[in-house]
Amino acid sequence: MSNPLYQDLGPAQGQQEGPANMMRAFQQFMKQNQGKNPNEMIQQLLSSGQLNQRQLNQVQQMAKRIEGPLSSLKGMFGF
Repeated sequence: MSNPLYQDLGPAQGQQEGPANMMRAFQQFMKQNQGKNPNEMIQQLLSSGQLNQRQLNQVQQMAKRIEGPLSSLKGMFGF
């Protein structure tokens, strides 16, 4: 089963989408999930089988790798 986050944020294999499309998809994803508890969302994905522990570990590792560069942008955007 495919991961809904990947469906919302990334292009399907073989398709090329520009950064603007990815940003629009991300903004839509954020709007749809505003006010929801992210930990509860992750637990629901895990319990439903839409996300497995290996996939979660991979995403957490990617997040740690980009955390530093993104934190330097916080000041530029005021958050």
